[in-house]
Amino acid sequence: MQVVVYQAYNPAIARFAVENQCLGGPDFSYGRMSWIKPNFLWMMYRCGWASKENQEHVLALWLDKTDFEAILSEAVFSSFTAGKYETAEAWKQELATKNVRLQWDPDHSPAGGKLTRRAVQLGLKNDTLKKFGTQQVKLIEDITDFVQQQKIHVDNRQLARLHVPQERVYTLTDAVLAQKIGITPLAP
Repeated sequence: MQVVVYQAYNPAIARFAVENQCLGGPDFSYGRMSWIKPNFLWMMYRCGWASKENQEHVLALWLDKTDFEAILSEAVFSSFTAGKYETAEAWKQELATKNVRLQWDPDHSPAGGKLTRRAVQLGLKNDTLKKFGTQQVKLIEDITDFVQQQKIHVDNRQLARLHVPQERVYTLTDAVLAQKIGITPLAP
């Protein structure tokens, strides 16, 4: 099984990624944190439907479920969450040593309104980002044209004509990992 995550970049980074099927090139930096979002509408909110500066191209990046779960297993909440860590100091120590940040943020409607449902985003840096961008990603697609076509429906308030990628609730059968990242696993 594969998982699709989304990222938005400037034209040069997106072009390199699609042409080379990896993240890199002179305009991309493996020395900074890069956020992946497995939720299409959250990405559309974040990048303004491919209209924000340096986020004019939306990429769909495909990776195996096992690789996605390996990334999840390295995740540390980006802010202290009582009950997830014994102490704030323990959280800070893990934050200093791990390369993946996890945030649960409100999901968004097509028009950008916040929903009750939460959407995860993962910040990757250092070796984890390099491995993701050069080894784990199996396919990179530039979906900007699709995004811009759908934005017309949003702008014209024609949501009945809006098409978004079909997404399913992600299920984890690993109860320990599910608890670690703050979700309840479904029975296998």
